[in-house]
Amino acid sequence: MSRPGAGKGPTERRPMKSDVVIAGGGLSGALIAWRLRVQHPGLAVTVVEQADRLGGNHTWSFHKTDLPSQTLAWMQAMVAHEWPRQQVRFPRHRRVLDTGYCSTTSERLHDCVAPLLGEGLLTGQKVSRVDADGVHLENGQHIAAGAVIDARGQRQSDALTIGFQKFLGQEIRFKEPHGLTVPIIMDATIPQDDGYRFVYVLPFSEDTALVEDTYYADGAALDRDAIRQRIADYCAGAGWAIDTIFREEDGVLPIALAGNIDEHLSAYPPGVGVAGLGAGLFHPLTGYSLPDAAALAERIAQETDHTGPALAALTRAHARERWRDRAFYRMLSRFLFYAAKPEGRHKVLERFYRLNGGLIERFYAAQSSKADKLRTLVGKPPVSFLKAVECVDEIGWRDNIWLPRKARIEQQAQAIAAE
Repeated sequence: MSRPGAGKGPTERRPMKSDVVIAGGGLSGALIAWRLRVQHPGLAVTVVEQADRLGGNHTWSFHKTDLPSQTLAWMQAMVAHEWPRQQVRFPRHRRVLDTGYCSTTSERLHDCVAPLLGEGLLTGQKVSRVDADGVHLENGQHIAAGAVIDARGQRQSDALTIGFQKFLGQEIRFKEPHGLTVPIIMDATIPQDDGYRFVYVLPFSEDTALVEDTYYADGAALDRDAIRQRIADYCAGAGWAIDTIFREEDGVLPIALAGNIDEHLSAYPPGVGVAGLGAGLFHPLTGYSLPDAAALAERIAQETDHTGPALAALTRAHARERWRDRAFYRMLSRFLFYAAKPEGRHKVLERFYRLNGGLIERFYAAQSSKADKLRTLVGKPPVSFLKAVECVDEIGWRDNIWLPRKARIEQQAQAIAAE
């Protein structure tokens, strides 16, 4: 007998109909399924994931103040590592923040959610198409559904303008204890290559840590070999002798600069619910997505109507609300990517981390007050004033400044490639 969530395909299980089918078993899709199974145990929920388990190969983190208390209560089961404080390091400023920090892993996500789904978890199955009536698999089968939610991650879209937060991280065992007791959320005391660069360190035990090299860059290219060497150099500089590298993860996350959310969402099939990064549900500047994934999962689970039209309307309205409420953070992203010189972007964050701790917490939670926003902008930020003024108008900036600039960058890249 197979264990729940073992990942047999639909040919063996034949789950041809379900109340709710979720395409994509990443963070957002898995959390929605989890909350639906817990809050509505009579609801038949199916998750279709192309990998052999939920969650892929990722580490997700969040500040404890990012989540309301009722959300944190059920998310606590997902926490694999937790620390009472965190620190940042910049060339001219270092600080320890008394804000709790938590991380979870793909393994923890799978272990929490897969048993609840049982035969409703279909792994190793790639979705070819979704529509309001169900999910079509590449093997030709169709899973009929009362409601469909598309949670398959990022989507290419001309309606959104994005920058990139790209990274490669290694989970490392060191020969001796590393001496860290709290995470280093940003260490920007390193050479500023390819935009704003920082190293992110999560100490999992006294001799293991996730060391991640991260870039806020204009392009999505990820030179993995170069980054691996930079991680080795960083560890050597810290005096940490590497014993074993037993896991590696990488990714390219979107940073929202501008866009038309209505146009973007209209690209989804009518009647299909939306979730995750593809729906624009991430912090526009930090890229953190777990708080948004948890919030949408909770909102869906609190509803009593889980029919297709209801979930499509709910999730799209939720995505629109979040996007429109976060115009301030997109403006700050534009300051970072356009008004600041690539090698000077770290100065923007260095200045930000000199502000009040409560303001920083509300910023990460995307709950900045009017006073917070004013305090963030006052003074003399380390960016070009004239370029900052150009960033204020989201639509005009995108159409008149960024898109022509992007076209020039692409033409230059093509010319170099052709040589």
